[in-house]
Amino acid sequence: MTGRRQILVGALGATALTAGAGFAWWRGSAPASGSGAVPAAFWQLRFERPQGGELVLAEFRSRPLLINFWATWCPPCVRELPEIDRFARDHARRGLGAIGLAIDSKAPVANFLKDSALQLPIGLCGTDGVEIAMQLGNDRGGLPYTVLLGADGALRERRLGETSYAEMARWVQALPG
Repeated sequence: MTGRRQILVGALGATALTAGAGFAWWRGSAPASGSGAVPAAFWQLRFERPQGGELVLAEFRSRPLLINFWATWCPPCVRELPEIDRFARDHARRGLGAIGLAIDSKAPVANFLKDSALQLPIGLCGTDGVEIAMQLGNDRGGLPYTVLLGADGALRERRLGETSYAEMARWVQALPG
């Protein structure tokens, strides 16, 4: 293995270890009911991005955040993603953050994104995403699953199943402040 490749493998390993440790810490302190504010450890989670780099939840803290859990093998997930993407772009100037967390592996997500016009930041959470979604109130573990966190980190809205632009707009209008 070349020196450059060893450094890259080491960096990826350190990132995976940090993400795993952060997830384990958050999982132990997250509200099982999916209500109330998410614990501070939630904001320390990091996810690999299919295009490279990391999706860092701390960058979205202290503002409303829409999180969509999805997978490439889930037809309703794929159907709703363009609506979520459009909604996120339309509401970004109002301070809304939005991300997609793929409960999938890198290759199918990267291939899917190559053929789509999505601008929504996507993180790869693999099977850990099911547990994260459950900690955010998804008691069935199904997909798609969408939540809205308030700027205070409190779980404001959640939806198991396909959502719509109109539904997300109602959620955002009901946010305080």
